[in-house]
Amino acid sequence: MSVFIDTGAFLAYRNKKDRYHDIANKLFKDALKGKYGQMYTSDYIYDEALTLALLRTNNIEVAADISGVILPPRIKMIFVDTGLLEKSTKTFKQYSGRNLSFTDAVSIEIMNEFEIEKYLGFDAHFNGIVEQIPQELKG
Repeated sequence: MSVFIDTGAFLAYRNKKDRYHDIANKLFKDALKGKYGQMYTSDYIYDEALTLALLRTNNIEVAADISGVILPPRIKMIFVDTGLLEKSTKTFKQYSGRNLSFTDAVSIEIMNEFEIEKYLGFDAHFNGIVEQIPQELKG
């Protein structure tokens, strides 16, 4: 088993004021113990998470803290290449009615290409596209 970790999960895990903090904290503890297998994210998620952390807090230390959580070796980072970029562009168009960002489309294609079974995040617009942790976000 393996899991792809999205921006919102990283932000919620490190921000006690986030509405998903408690569940993110539990899920990360489980993930770090190996419950979901290998953890993955992408360079796009890394960029998005650090940028949003800085924008929301205006504090570089918060962004640096998030960086420390994301960087390998615990979490494998997948770097987007030309092939993933092309597939993601098609996925972005395919799901145009779902309010997916381009980064979301990239995440979906990474999960497909690397056969990552689960998505750990809090974006409901992934419902029906990928299998999510936590399950209660479905439907």
